[in-house]
Amino acid sequence: MKNFLIPTTLKDDTISAVKSAVNQSKDTESEIILVLVSEAPDTFSSSSFLREMRSGLTKSQEEVLETCRYIIDHTPNAKLKVHNQYGLSAPILKRLIEAFSVKLVILTHSYKQETKKIHQYFVQLAGNQKCPILHLSTEINKEVFSKALYVENSTANIHVKDVQQYLSENFSFEIVSQTANFEDNYENVAPFLSEAISKHNIDMLVETRKGEKIKFKKVKKENVNEKLGLPVLSLYEEIV
Repeated sequence: MKNFLIPTTLKDDTISAVKSAVNQSKDTESEIILVLVSEAPDTFSSSSFLREMRSGLTKSQEEVLETCRYIIDHTPNAKLKVHNQYGLSAPILKRLIEAFSVKLVILTHSYKQETKKIHQYFVQLAGNQKCPILHLSTEINKEVFSKALYVENSTANIHVKDVQQYLSENFSFEIVSQTANFEDNYENVAPFLSEAISKHNIDMLVETRKGEKIKFKKVKKENVNEKLGLPVLSLYEEIV
């Protein structure tokens, strides 16, 4: 069984995230968990707590949710679950991933742009989990990926063959090219990256990551998939 965790505020690109999960399930039994994260109400009254928890969805959110349900209803072996999470911490997220047997976390562009700290916190906590993360691009009509560019981290000491073996066992991506990490030298290598992407018909990137200290920055640093407009599969180094 291959399960997927998608944190969401039910923007339109949630639909693309669900479609991506369906495509990665490879027609096996799978459960897609949409997680709606909220701050725990600051009250000692149980009735007030329940009232705050029952805040309804907007019309546009309802429409997105109904579309996701329609997709799953017409997908064999797939189930959809909506999980409301009130309050968040590293142990809570770890338990969620373990309890739902999550094989992949999918982060949409809109979710990473959310300004509430609870959503920013989720994104950063997810990066410290050992579960793979698929960062979707801004192109919401692209859900099927096959050819990948491996962005090699010089400090990771992981061979591309090991990464490809892991991908073959768990996903449907094939590494067709590789490059050294270019985050600090993007302007100089951009023409070469564009040429490689065009030549090999690359539609996604693969990178490895380590856990990082949680920081809230006023100015967000543009990440790799925003620079190139491609989705990125991020693998925790210890699992490769």
